[in-house]
Amino acid sequence: MLTKTKLREQIEKFPEEFSLDDLIDRLILIDKIERGNKQSENGEVISEEELDKEIEKWFK
Repeated sequence: MLTKTKLREQIEKFPEEFSLDDLIDRLILIDKIERGNKQSENGEVISEEELDKEIEKWFK
């Protein structure tokens, strides 16, 4: 989950003028990264071998 502190940190990294779309894109990216990290910490991952098998299914 995004916190005010993280939001402030991201806003500080932007130039003086920026679009709302740029900010939203950055916040979505940060949220996805944080969710991925939490999934990894909780063991909610698959092995590279399992991933390869899933990808093979997509192209059949």
